[in-house]
Amino acid sequence: MPEVTVFDQKGAEVGTVELADAVFGITPNEHVVYQAVVMQQASQRQGTHAVKNRSAVRGGGRKPWKQKGTGRARQGSIRSPQWVGGGTVFGPTSRSYAYKLPKKVRRLAIKSVLSGKAGENDLIVLDTLKIEAPKTKEIVALLNSLSVSDKALIVTNDVDETAVLSSRNLPGVKVLAANEVNVLDVVAHNKLIVTKEAAAKLGEVLG
Repeated sequence: MPEVTVFDQKGAEVGTVELADAVFGITPNEHVVYQAVVMQQASQRQGTHAVKNRSAVRGGGRKPWKQKGTGRARQGSIRSPQWVGGGTVFGPTSRSYAYKLPKKVRRLAIKSVLSGKAGENDLIVLDTLKIEAPKTKEIVALLNSLSVSDKALIVTNDVDETAVLSSRNLPGVKVLAANEVNVLDVVAHNKLIVTKEAAAKLGEVLG
C-alpha cells in the first residue's frame, strides 16, 4: 500500500497514512482515462444547435411560376434550399451528445487518475479540514501552508458548503465531496488535496 504523509491545515506533518493499493497504487490506464474525459466533455455539451429546413421557413406557399412555357427551370417553392432565404439541407438539429461507458471502465478510469496523482506526488492528505465561516482567505491560507500554487482540487468526506463557498471565488480551486470525485476534475487540476476520511472512503467505495 502506498504510504503518504498527513498534514494539518497549518502545513505541519502530523503522521502518515496507508492508502488503498487497489485505488491509489495501480498502473494508470491512459486510454481509459482519455475515454472517460471525452465522455464527460461530450455529456456537458448543450446540443442546442438548430437550423430551419424548408418546412420551417416562412413563406413559399405557392408555386412561383407555372410548370411549363416560361423557359425557366421548374420551381415548386421560393423556400427550396437553392433559393436565397430558403431552408437548409442536412443542417444541425438539437440533440444530446451524452453517452455512458461501462461501469467497470469508469471505475478503472477514476482509479487510474487517483493512482497517477499519488505516483507523481501530486496527492496531499489533510488530517481534517475545518472552516468556521465562508471566507476566501481561509482557503488561500490553506493552500499557502501546503505550498500549493497550482490549480487544486480539494476533496472532503461529505459535502462541505462552507468550504465550497470559500473556494468559489478562487480560479483553479474546486471543492468536491468524495462521492462527487470524477475523472475530468482530477485531470483538470494539478494538485489533489484529500482529507484523511475522504481518502479512506474512496478506498472503500472504489477498492
